[in-house]
Amino acid sequence: MLHTPRPPQSITADSPHPDVSPLLTQSWLDLAFVHWAADPADVAPLLPPGTTPDTLHGVTYIGLVAFRMHRVGWFRLPGVPYLGTFPETNVRLYSRDAHGRRGVVFRSLDASRLIPVAVARAAFRLPYLWSRMSIRRDGDVLTYTSTRRWPGPRGAHSRIALRIGERVEDPSELEHFLTARWGMHNTFFGRSVYLPNTHPRWPLHRGELIECDEDLVSAAGLPEPEGEPVSVLYSPGVPVRFGRPARPGGIPTP
Repeated sequence: MLHTPRPPQSITADSPHPDVSPLLTQSWLDLAFVHWAADPADVAPLLPPGTTPDTLHGVTYIGLVAFRMHRVGWFRLPGVPYLGTFPETNVRLYSRDAHGRRGVVFRSLDASRLIPVAVARAAFRLPYLWSRMSIRRDGDVLTYTSTRRWPGPRGAHSRIALRIGERVEDPSELEHFLTARWGMHNTFFGRSVYLPNTHPRWPLHRGELIECDEDLVSAAGLPEPEGEPVSVLYSPGVPVRFGRPARPGGIPTP
């Protein structure tokens, strides 16, 4: 039976499902958000079945996001201090489904801990990749480096240097669109699923991009970005809860 697609959810700075029961908990710290505009036609073939590119005024975006994952945990248990804490850099796209739910789709997630990478690939079918990584801070400048080890393409890399600027007191519509994403679309054992998340409102700062040398975007099957990013932001971070996944049809998975 076919259903009429619902209009996309409003873009909101606060989670539409703040009381989600946690399946996973973690914190995202010292985030660099770097974004380029993209043609929805270039992105659409790379999204899970049942989803389409999410757009703002006809444009979608490619995100390169580097940060520190901190203390990943299950349910309401305390997060793991060592294996659950590591640098990560992901390439992400923006999606929505027939129920109007906006989300992100990860094309790659480079992380520096092999065991979490293996677990995420096997248990959640997420495109995690093991990389040699570091995050260094010198005053108000953060430098994120990543060189891929496994499974490849070996040597795919990124180096992002960002200077933290002034606090963004009133984020623009685009800044909310790029950062306030309350779920993830993924393909799990051949089925599309939606994993909701919730966290406090993002504290955002302007970011000055000092250096961006990367080929992770093209390694993820996307056109190489052209020109300067349209948005560069920094956030000190937020604690995050992921809830139970649901299929795009709205039916919770077993």
